[in-house]
Amino acid sequence: MTRFKTIAGAFTAALLATSLYTASPAFADPDSALAELQKTVLSKGPNGETPASAASIKLTDEELAKIKDMKATVAIVMHYGGNDWSRAQVAGLKDQFGKMGIDVIATTDAGFKPEKQVADLETVMAQNPKIIVSIPTDPSATASAYKAVADKGVKLVFMDNVPTGFVAGKDYVSVVSADNYGNGVAAAHLMAKALGGKGDIGLVFHAADFFVTKQRYDGFKKTIADNYPDIKIVAEQGIGGPDFTGDADKAASAILTSHPTINGIWAVWDVPAEGVISAARTAGRDDLVITTCDLGENVAINMASGGFVKGLGAQRPFDQGVTEALLAGYGLLGKEAPAFVALPALPVTKDTLLEGWKAVYHTEATDKIKSSM
Repeated sequence: MTRFKTIAGAFTAALLATSLYTASPAFADPDSALAELQKTVLSKGPNGETPASAASIKLTDEELAKIKDMKATVAIVMHYGGNDWSRAQVAGLKDQFGKMGIDVIATTDAGFKPEKQVADLETVMAQNPKIIVSIPTDPSATASAYKAVADKGVKLVFMDNVPTGFVAGKDYVSVVSADNYGNGVAAAHLMAKALGGKGDIGLVFHAADFFVTKQRYDGFKKTIADNYPDIKIVAEQGIGGPDFTGDADKAASAILTSHPTINGIWAVWDVPAEGVISAARTAGRDDLVITTCDLGENVAINMASGGFVKGLGAQRPFDQGVTEALLAGYGLLGKEAPAFVALPALPVTKDTLLEGWKAVYHTEATDKIKSSM
């Protein structure tokens, strides 16, 4: 992780200027804000692109028949495979590729290490895939490896972010993302709702130059600042991983020690949120409010049981995977594709947990979640 820049430095850069995001309107009522959020996408793409709707990405029966005749192969090169989001992405990809007659020949996990992902790319290229679907661990450190892939004519489709210097339509087909800025906004409104609009809070953020987690952080902070003047962010701690649960446990413990009366803590995604839950339990802070992004099983169980997690902004990773597979088909056909495609945020609370799980994963909630309700 030494190649990652600290998030503090990255956030002072022009990357997080308002030009990267559509304006987030102010709302006095969290419920109204959350309802409105599901009708739009607040994020723009890695290079400031306006999002196209995932619903607009379609292949005709004739196009699907042409793709099946190609008998193409694909490798899925993940940044990290140890969470429900990654597993759902892969499930959506495999489901749609199966319908398209495209054989998935490899699925790799870089463990959030750029050097491992570079090696993964070299390994899968030995199998001559026609397509690679991937998410860069570090857009700069992996750029040359992805460029070598693109130069060999492999159709690249990205999740969430693109390598530094890459041009849509030339180096890659498209990038597909959740509304990560919107998920940060959702988590902020849910925090405000749980706190009744007032209190002191802390943030556990991703201390890396990673586009989508910076979007969440920026969306959360701006929403609190613009809409909830009686909520004060009094502490922030960054985590670098790869032990995101353990790192977040230590970070949240430090926050709780230095601010023993703090009311809430936001965690950048569900795995770090598990560490915040652990820290809150150790500190005996049963009243602490936690919100986060991503609907993983462990935070869902905590939410279902009336625990610390009061709400989260969920991505739609299965649908994202389906969309990425369809765009890979665009690449095979030479069909023009939008540079950036996004799916709206999905706010989830205990009251909407079961239907939210089905929307996110296309399956019923697990027995552990149901039994915790």
